[in-house]
Amino acid sequence: MSVRPLVGVIACRRVVEGHPAHMVTDKYVRTLRDYGLEPVMLPVWEDVDAEAAGALLDRLDGLVLTGSYTNVLPSRYGAERIAENTRDDVDRDAAAMTWVPLALERRLPLLGICRGFQEFNVAFGGSLHQAVQQVEGKLDHREPEGEKAEQYAPTHDLDIQPGGRLAKLFGDTRSRVNSLHQQGVDRLGDGLRVEAIAPDGLVEAVSVAEAPGFTLAVQWHPEWQPKEHPLYDAIFEGFADACRG
Repeated sequence: MSVRPLVGVIACRRVVEGHPAHMVTDKYVRTLRDYGLEPVMLPVWEDVDAEAAGALLDRLDGLVLTGSYTNVLPSRYGAERIAENTRDDVDRDAAAMTWVPLALERRLPLLGICRGFQEFNVAFGGSLHQAVQQVEGKLDHREPEGEKAEQYAPTHDLDIQPGGRLAKLFGDTRSRVNSLHQQGVDRLGDGLRVEAIAPDGLVEAVSVAEAPGFTLAVQWHPEWQPKEHPLYDAIFEGFADACRG
């Protein structure tokens, strides 16, 4: 029996039953297993030690930054909090901002999803709209009311930019994706390449322009029923191939 590549999945730190807890939503770890990977949850603390973090990443074959209901602390990109931005996870912020450059130094396959996409942008010096729906000319990208199947249904078109990593994975210029986020890219991080955009011009996917390995972060949720969506499937197939080396 072959050994599955070991993929670290960033945890969120929340209070569960009155106690601080480190947690990962099942859909992320289940999807990684479905694509032949072995997920392991990585706990997060605010006092990250870079040397220890590097030693941890040395044991892994890939790293996933998941989505979350929390947001990157606005002070990390030089902004003041607005009223609509109410959920933080400072422990996760600290871990993500430490791990991203360390993973890139190690050429570790790196996949960011939703909050992970936003962390990716901030880690490269970019900034975020804290409430995209309030920005003139932008769509309301928040999830619709209803059951999970309705919330995760494709809701807007996606223009995939030619010549990029996403285009090579998917082989088409357009798809439709779900949309469950309030925040989004304001100023693009230095060294990031735009891989896809929404109809309103909002950046929906990025990669690291000069990175030789797999680096991709997307604003939507490809982990939701990826086998039913060719674009989502292509992303996880590409990530899994990269983790297998």
